[in-house]
Amino acid sequence: MHRLSDIALTALAPLIWGSTYIVTVTFLPGLDPLLVSFLRAMPAGLLLLLFTRQLPTGIWWLRIFLLGALNFSFFWWMLFTAAYRLPGGVAATVGAIQPLIIVFLARSLVGTPIKPLAIIAAIGGALGVGLLILKPSAALDLTGIGAGLLGALSMAFGTVLTRRWQPPVPLLTFTAWQLTAGGILLLPALFLNLPALSGFTAHNLIGVAYLSLIGAGFTYIVWFRGIARLNPNLVAQLGFLSPVTAVALGLLFKGETLSALQWLGIALIFGSIVLGQRGLRRGK
Repeated sequence: MHRLSDIALTALAPLIWGSTYIVTVTFLPGLDPLLVSFLRAMPAGLLLLLFTRQLPTGIWWLRIFLLGALNFSFFWWMLFTAAYRLPGGVAATVGAIQPLIIVFLARSLVGTPIKPLAIIAAIGGALGVGLLILKPSAALDLTGIGAGLLGALSMAFGTVLTRRWQPPVPLLTFTAWQLTAGGILLLPALFLNLPALSGFTAHNLIGVAYLSLIGAGFTYIVWFRGIARLNPNLVAQLGFLSPVTAVALGLLFKGETLSALQWLGIALIFGSIVLGQRGLRRGK
């Protein structure tokens, strides 16, 4: 029962991340992606840091900035680069390779056994994402594809290293450190976009508050909690829920409809998560 509640709580993170695109284009249109990344990371990080009132020590300074880059700064940079250079379906499908990468990284870095069901679930979930959001007419861009792959690799390393480096501090403090470090690394984007901030409205601030406090602060607390308690392969597979939320929001707010192939994609995604959960039942 505890395991199922851990899975359900962790799943909240990718479900909320699926709203990022619609919130960004609605409340923060036309802004530099790196500026949006900074505004998403830094306020949440500083707020949590003020609450926890504890800084890293020793080797943790280096580890936190590396994790901040992998989980936030570099990952979001690559994510937005892929999103701007590729149709959304292609970008998300390229990024869906991340759980397969984690299967092998987790074996190398934390000793998690490679199980056939985990590989099948990772491939099945990626195929499901492709069926759900990839359009036949989608154009390809080598730079965008490369950015998508690098982003998937970055978050994969961040996920596994977060599991390997369990800090001697509470989860809230660990999340605060990473978000703040990620925001510091994105500071150049702030100085390059100061004119854009001068015209910020209450509408824009609502978007920033949601993306930072809910889309970053809350979601990464439950995400890192899941990484600490669950098999990293299973946590990665939960990421497939993000495009499901994005499509659901399109149905609710844009009057979109689903084709038979898209329904098949949704079935593949949920089937892969269930299959992965059963295959990794004994994983730690």
